[in-house]
Amino acid sequence: MTDSRAPVPAGFDPKQAHVTAQWRADAPLVCCRFEPKGRFVFCGLESAVVERFALADGKKVPFAGGHESWVFSLAFSHDGARTYTGGGDGRVTVWETASDAPRPVQKIEAHRGWVRAMSMSPDGAFLATGGNDRLVKIWHAATGSLARELKGHAGHVYSLEFSPDGKTLFSGDLMGVVNLWEVATGRLMGSLDAKALHTYEGGQQVDFGGVRGLAIAPDAKLIAAGGLHKASNPLGAVHEPLVLLFDGQSHKQTRTLLADAITGGVVWRLRFLADGSLMGACGGSNGGILLFWKTDADKDFHRFTLPNILRDMDLHPDGLRVATSHHDRHVRITRLGPKSA
Repeated sequence: MTDSRAPVPAGFDPKQAHVTAQWRADAPLVCCRFEPKGRFVFCGLESAVVERFALADGKKVPFAGGHESWVFSLAFSHDGARTYTGGGDGRVTVWETASDAPRPVQKIEAHRGWVRAMSMSPDGAFLATGGNDRLVKIWHAATGSLARELKGHAGHVYSLEFSPDGKTLFSGDLMGVVNLWEVATGRLMGSLDAKALHTYEGGQQVDFGGVRGLAIAPDAKLIAAGGLHKASNPLGAVHEPLVLLFDGQSHKQTRTLLADAITGGVVWRLRFLADGSLMGACGGSNGGILLFWKTDADKDFHRFTLPNILRDMDLHPDGLRVATSHHDRHVRITRLGPKSA
C-alpha cells in the first residue's frame, strides 16, 4: 500500500505551536470541528445550541432550535454544504453550513440517549452515529434515511472512524473494544483489544475510561485508540492519558504511547499529522494539553499546554491549524509552527 499522506505544510513544527486566536462562546464547549472548506469552526455547547465561528474574523453565528440538550458531536457533508449535529437528546439535526440565519433542515431521532460520536464516510455517502444505546447506525447522508443498524457493543459507543477507503467502519466503546464493520453489509469483521483503556473500579462500582478517540493513518497502516489508564480513583479524576497503536493489517497492538506525570488527563481525540506523527488532545484536572508522539517511540516528544480544561480537538484541512474546545467557554486556534510563519 502506498503512502497517501499529504505533503508536510510549510512552516510545520509542533514544537513551535502557539495560540493565534480565541473566541468566547455562550456556554462551556463540548466539541469542535472545522468544516471541510476550512472557513469555519463549529462548536457544540453545554446547551441546546451550536455556534459557528468564522476563522477570518471570529464572527459568531448561533445554530438554535435543533436540540433539547447538550451537543456532543459534529460532522459535515463531503462538500461542506451541510452540517450534522448530535445531541444528548438522541437527535441528529441537519443544517445549512454557511447560512446567515440557520434553521434546522432535518431532524432525525437517531438514538436512545446521547449521540456521542459521528463520522462521515470519505465519499460523503454515509453518516455513522454511535450512542449510549450501544448501537452504531449508518445513515444515507443525502436523505437521512437509515441504511444499517449495527449491534455488538457492550458499552456506550464513544468514537467512530471510517477507513481511508470507506469500506470499514471502526467503533470504540466504554469497555475498551473497537469493532470493525463492513460498511457494504453491516457485517462485524472483528475487533481490536483496547481493554487497557477500560477500568472497572469495584469500590465505586463504575466502568470508566473507554476508547474516547480513534484515528487511522492515511495509508491505513496504523490505527490509534486513545483514552486513559491507571484510574486509581475514577470519580476523583485520578488517571493518566494513554494511546494504543495497532497494525492496520494484523490488528495486533504494536505499541503503547505514554504521557508520564499527567495524573488527571484523558485523550479525547487523536489525529495523524502530515509528517506521520500523532497528535492527541488531553484534557481533565490537569487542564488542556496537546500531546505529540512519534509512532516508533513510547513517550511523547512534545507537549503544548493550553489555558483551560480541553474537551475536544480538530485539525484544519491545511494541516497547520488546530481547534480546541474548552470548559471556560472558549474555542482556541493553535498553529503548529513558528509565529513568524
